[in-house]
Amino acid sequence: MFTRRILVASLALVAAVTTACSSDGGGASSSLPDGGTLLKDAAASTAAIRSAHFTLTVNGTVPGLSVESAEGDLTREGGGAGAARGSVRMTMMGNLFEGEFVIVGDSAYIKGPTGGFQKLPASLIAGLYDPAAILDPERGIANVLAKVRDPKTEATEDVGGVATYRVKGRAAKDVIANLVPGVNSDVDITFWLRKDGKHQPVKASVAVPADGSPTVDVTLSDVDKPVKITAPA
Repeated sequence: MFTRRILVASLALVAAVTTACSSDGGGASSSLPDGGTLLKDAAASTAAIRSAHFTLTVNGTVPGLSVESAEGDLTREGGGAGAARGSVRMTMMGNLFEGEFVIVGDSAYIKGPTGGFQKLPASLIAGLYDPAAILDPERGIANVLAKVRDPKTEATEDVGGVATYRVKGRAAKDVIANLVPGVNSDVDITFWLRKDGKHQPVKASVAVPADGSPTVDVTLSDVDKPVKITAPA
């Protein structure tokens, strides 16, 4: 549903506002934590996240994905798949749309450069992208983290001022499909996981096997910061 599949795509899963800035080389790979262990910890901590700020950026053209960029807040509070709000740039019904979105319950609201919010049936945008999927333990980032194959910790890196471990692996197409619609083959995926705490993900980058080698980048910040999202008046 547009409203919770994380709008990230529809209205607008793992945004580029916070990019990996520098690498310290990570030292010898043998001195870095095991990638599988890091991802296991990250999957558990991500499944428990109740709210977060997200950014999503598509670098290049991904067949089947309408969203170019999106940014906003997500919450799992309030029942169901939760709610989302933010801004998005995407192709909708054949036209470029740039504006705001709110997703609450089974309803989606969009607002362009002029005029007020327009309420749409979730069914109209169900096939686009669902930002709410990002925090869904069974469809989103937590699920991907738990199912990455052949993970390897490559280095330590600073991402937006946060010290992280960079872990790379492979994800099956059916595992990544909720975050990146249209992917028809397995993908390489890289996670940047916090070095402290329970290794929550700071950023994820999916390398899509398509012409031009596009990537889809998603970042999470302000984890579990209180967020209240209501339908526009």
